[in-house]
Amino acid sequence: MKVALFSKSVRSDSIPFVKKLIKELKGANSQIFISPYIKTIAQDEIDNSLDKVFELNWSIPKDLDCLISIGGDGTLLDVIPLVKNTNLPILGINAGRLGFLANTAQEEISYAVKSILEKSYRIDERSLIEVNSTNSTSPFGISNYALNEITIHKKDSSSMLALHAYLNDEFLNTYWADGLIVATPTGSTAYSLSCGGPILSPSSDNFVITPIAPHNLNLRPMVVNDDVTIRLQLDSREDQCLVAMDSRSVTIEKELEIELKRAHFNISLIELPNQNFFKTIRNKLFWGKDVRN
Repeated sequence: MKVALFSKSVRSDSIPFVKKLIKELKGANSQIFISPYIKTIAQDEIDNSLDKVFELNWSIPKDLDCLISIGGDGTLLDVIPLVKNTNLPILGINAGRLGFLANTAQEEISYAVKSILEKSYRIDERSLIEVNSTNSTSPFGISNYALNEITIHKKDSSSMLALHAYLNDEFLNTYWADGLIVATPTGSTAYSLSCGGPILSPSSDNFVITPIAPHNLNLRPMVVNDDVTIRLQLDSREDQCLVAMDSRSVTIEKELEIELKRAHFNISLIELPNQNFFKTIRNKLFWGKDVRN
């Protein structure tokens, strides 16, 4: 079995779990590819002649069995441009805080390795959202997609944006706000949720359009089918604004018109036999628990 391990930062008390994971994989005669940070924190578990170090511009071997992300949800989002459209299964081990995506506990490492070896896990296909420009000189490059959301946000702290939104060229609304989030079902539990958006089941074929601090208080998040093209025209007293694709962002000129649509490929997340989305929601949001004193 060939496994890639990726991390960019973990707390010091999580390092023993990283070393345990490497030991478990080596005990299963796995070939391991590691990111530079993991080599740094687990040097005593690394065989420099066998274990290969990869960078984020790495070309993934076709026979790689899975990638394990060690950290929080942000760490897992960082591997999305690396995995791209390869259908490589991704397992997230939580060494961060909340962990909606990286929802495998460190104490479950042995169980996770066993499930990967036996291929007893399920694949949870997650849709992505893609951003393009109607202008031929797009600033977004080839990694113009996100697993969670595309966010258009003002750069200056004092002036609002006016975002004229169209669905398949049908005018929807003008959002006077600090910004606008267009989230996938996966991203419905992220930034959109903190701005009052609804939670969607991961298998939903939808987007959530959520304004950020709207000037009109009657503006509410809206759920639309993900087979539409969302076109946004920007207006602002400032010349530029930010477009964020998960953890990556670019600055664009306000004259640039952008289009959002569902990407043509999905991301494959590993779901262990004891995991499912609704269990994760209950655990992370404390649903069903009496928190009264």
